[in-house]
Amino acid sequence: MKKILISGGAGYIGSVLARLVLRAGYRVRVIDNLRFGGEAIVDLLNDENFEFIKGDTRNKEDLKKAVQGVDYVAHLAAIVGDPACAKEPELARETNLEASKQFYKIANEAGVQRFVFASTCSNYGKMKDAAAFVNEASELAPVSLYAETKVATEQFLLSQDKNNTCKPTILRFSTVYGLSPRIRFDLTVNEFTKELALGRELVVFGEQFWRPYCHVLDLARAVQLVFESDTEKVAFDVFNVGDTNENYQKQMLVDEISKQLPDVKIKYVKKNEDPRDYRVNFDKIKNTLGYKITMRVPDGIAQIIKIINDGFLNNPDDAKYKNI
Repeated sequence: MKKILISGGAGYIGSVLARLVLRAGYRVRVIDNLRFGGEAIVDLLNDENFEFIKGDTRNKEDLKKAVQGVDYVAHLAAIVGDPACAKEPELARETNLEASKQFYKIANEAGVQRFVFASTCSNYGKMKDAAAFVNEASELAPVSLYAETKVATEQFLLSQDKNNTCKPTILRFSTVYGLSPRIRFDLTVNEFTKELALGRELVVFGEQFWRPYCHVLDLARAVQLVFESDTEKVAFDVFNVGDTNENYQKQMLVDEISKQLPDVKIKYVKKNEDPRDYRVNFDKIKNTLGYKITMRVPDGIAQIIKIINDGFLNNPDDAKYKNI
């Protein structure tokens, strides 16, 4: 049984990944500082193949302890998103960049074989050609501290000695949505659907701007796929994670929600400038690794509508469902 270490394993994506790889027969260790609590993984403590370390990726001793006996690392721990990074810029730089560099070095010294780094399609910034799609070879143009730290970490990982034991792979995630043990409502699809399912008026700023979207389960599946792919196919390489058909404008998201929720109330606020506007091509991961998504935006919308309408959450507006 291979052992996987997941940093940020109590988080929105990490808690889904932990369950996925446990079911697939891996042993799993999570390191997380529980900044947002540990409810999302508390039940996993019943699993003999699951282990938890409360620690911070900025702490060298915590990392040295966490990597012992580990085959693969999935590095998800980060201050995630533009607002959270803008609110705590020093913490964001320390966690997203400096700690990530330190983590890779310690993992390599400990003999870890693979290091999957969760990056973001936000790195592309704004498309130069509004009619085109960006891909892994496109110029990176980060316009936020969050994306800047991700780009800098990518550059560090790709510059490492190719003979190192620990082979890094960079996954540029699409904007995530869908159900997780640590549900979030500060993500576009989830937030829009929640507001409209609760019968509120939704205010949409800049409905014309593009983003790619991918279900949280499919992002987690991409990490597992990298671990299970031939080393030469993934080592020191970069993959966008998503599906080319899942690029949406905000207006298109609202239209999809409207198909499932009649009589929604929408207010559009004109916004001609957005520093991020990108449509992404995902052929590389599909053609190289055989990756295919299993969920599409309408599926995620239906999930959110169900948990709101059926009363799964006592208070969907609770601050615990947001990262800031």
